[in-house]
Amino acid sequence: MTAPLPVRPPEPAAEEAREKTPRQRPPSRLLAPLRQTGQLFALALAVARAIFRRPFQVREFIEQFWFVASVTILPAALVSIPFGAVIALQVGSLTEQLGAQSFTGGASVLAVIQQASPLIVALLIAGAAGSAICADLGSRKIREELDAMEVMGVSPIQRLVVPRVLATMLVAVLLNGLVSVVGTLGGYFFNVIMQGGTPGAYLASFSALAQLPDLYIGELKALIFGFIAGIVAAYRGLNPRGGPKGVGDAVNQSVVITFMLLFAVNMVLTAIYLQIVPPKGG
Repeated sequence: MTAPLPVRPPEPAAEEAREKTPRQRPPSRLLAPLRQTGQLFALALAVARAIFRRPFQVREFIEQFWFVASVTILPAALVSIPFGAVIALQVGSLTEQLGAQSFTGGASVLAVIQQASPLIVALLIAGAAGSAICADLGSRKIREELDAMEVMGVSPIQRLVVPRVLATMLVAVLLNGLVSVVGTLGGYFFNVIMQGGTPGAYLASFSALAQLPDLYIGELKALIFGFIAGIVAAYRGLNPRGGPKGVGDAVNQSVVITFMLLFAVNMVLTAIYLQIVPPKGG
């Protein structure tokens, strides 16, 4: 039997250095929203850079474009009709009280093109397509498919996120035109049929108040809103917590966060547009 080796006592200098080394504190919960905001902006920057890199996933982009369009075209067309009708009825009632019935068409159409149409499109994309994108990426994350892609040298952002974000942006721009046309026709019908307006006055007021930059700002809003919806859905899908239940929570959070960001960004864009572009005839 060999005698056990004596255990060497730790050196005093090592103990003193260990005591002087500060312990790492757990991250504060108060800073969690700031960290998540920074990670969201980092993902948006990474996606913007990866858009111009090769290879571009054409097949994935076409599949995602068709999916996003298929789940949003019919709801967007159906929702835009009552939106245009409500705006036309409310504006028509207000202009009738003010004695300016001839400007009903221009005011209602501008409200639809500048405000209602981009928001309708963005809300539908965030609620229908964004939730599906978040659930798809979240399920891939908990099955460790994304980790396997990184091990094989494939970037999940370029392979999965970029086609989905581009699909939401393109569908948002195209749907914005559809919703603008349908909403304008719905407002025209309800103003002329239900409120006794004249078609000539409706069209004349539109041509007198509207200008081409009004259409530009609507399309720009739709493009930005589609980008925001795609980025938020991808971010929450790439960062689920708690297994399958966490994926469901991430889907709900992505929709709520997108709605909040959309209204905030819409306010900023509208304020900037009204300051830069003067009203027609001003």
